[in-house]
Amino acid sequence: QVQLVESGGGLVQPGGSLRLSCVASGTILGVYGMSWYRQAPGKQRELVAAITSGRGTNYADSVKGRFTISKDNTKVYLQMNELKPEDTAVYYCNADILGFSRGEYWGQGTQVTVSS
Repeated sequence: QVQLVESGGGLVQPGGSLRLSCVASGTILGVYGMSWYRQAPGKQRELVAAITSGRGTNYADSVKGRFTISKDNTKVYLQMNELKPEDTAVYYCNADILGFSRGEYWGQGTQVTVSS
């Protein structure tokens, strides 16, 4: 069984920074890609950033130039700078992992609130 656990969320003022972390644990034979999604109240979950096993990256237009995704084996990070109130959401880690079988896994989410 594979588990993803996020950390690093919190309350920050506009213009501030936060760094989210996600650690995958369990029986992991390979990681194909990891990503961050977010869901604001009343809105659909959206892709924020993704990174492949070859470290190729992809970002939502709304966060380009402000957020940076990085990966280290079974850990993925999201450095968020110049945060705006519209970045307020629950952020979820997602991973495409080969364990006993290949599957897509989700973390439980971490709240990010940008407010003065």
